[in-house]
Amino acid sequence: MKPVSTLARLALAFCACLALPLAANAQGWPTKQAIKFIVVYPPGGASDVTARLIGAKLGEILGQSVVIENKPGANGMIATDFVAKSAPDGYTMLMANLGPNALNPVVYKKLPYDAIKDFTGVTLTTIVPQVVVVNQDVPVKTIPELIAYTKANPGKVSFGSAGQGASNHLSGELLNAMGGIKMQHVPYKGDAPSIVDLIGGQIQLALPTTVAGLPHVRSGKLRAIGVTSKKRLDSLPDVAAVAETLPGYEAVSWGGVMVPAGTPKEIVNRLNVEINKILKMPDVAAKLENLGAIIVGSTPEEFDKYVKDEIAKWGKVARDNNIALD
Repeated sequence: MKPVSTLARLALAFCACLALPLAANAQGWPTKQAIKFIVVYPPGGASDVTARLIGAKLGEILGQSVVIENKPGANGMIATDFVAKSAPDGYTMLMANLGPNALNPVVYKKLPYDAIKDFTGVTLTTIVPQVVVVNQDVPVKTIPELIAYTKANPGKVSFGSAGQGASNHLSGELLNAMGGIKMQHVPYKGDAPSIVDLIGGQIQLALPTTVAGLPHVRSGKLRAIGVTSKKRLDSLPDVAAVAETLPGYEAVSWGGVMVPAGTPKEIVNRLNVEINKILKMPDVAAKLENLGAIIVGSTPEEFDKYVKDEIAKWGKVARDNNIALD
């Protein structure tokens, strides 16, 4: 065996020195400072509530403060880019979502972050289905009836969304494609104004999340004709899944925890274990389920694959329907 040269020894020593800060950070984590948990939406929504439930419990477990920071704006790009460019030391986490992490990459030509390369998944926390709701004057009660009615009345059925390129815009287009129909898309600035117009009869259908839609269904102002999860929901047992009519249809919002790429594996694994435990706590589970969320929990690898699959799925829908934003 040839002796190792002095130059090779120096190179090995240099590489070892570079690895020391990360190893030290992982070993001393999380004693250095408070952990920032970044939320891409304003306070009060499902993402914010989820982050605050997890953050409070995580802080108790780790013995370190977890501070929720809301950074809304630009369809989630401000907050997501902030985390992408944060130090990968375990002190910054992202409450990731379908919009900024899987839809933005397929509807925007340019993003300030790479949705795959700039992040490491910790765990998929929840899935939040959408509910297909219609104005009470629309004479349909099921998805098959909607398909038949739309085909018999071309150009007369419109669906509202939270905005061009929003999750319920793409889920509506997926319903169009799989159902062989053409409902007209009407974009709004959020679910709330679209629901106001739906109740008023200006549009005929919408696909809000269960969080936004269920209160209006329960009050009798809107009629639920389908849910976008693979199976029926316990909260709406008499409402069929769209997939019962259109096999393979699934269009759900989701939430999960991510950290900047390069965060030490030891930290990612510790966060994964603790957050998955938190999701199973009875008080946390009850509050999330009350929002209409389905609790998941996953490995980091499973979450990373899930995000890649979502980007591929919605990328096809966006391309097929020429959905693109500057």
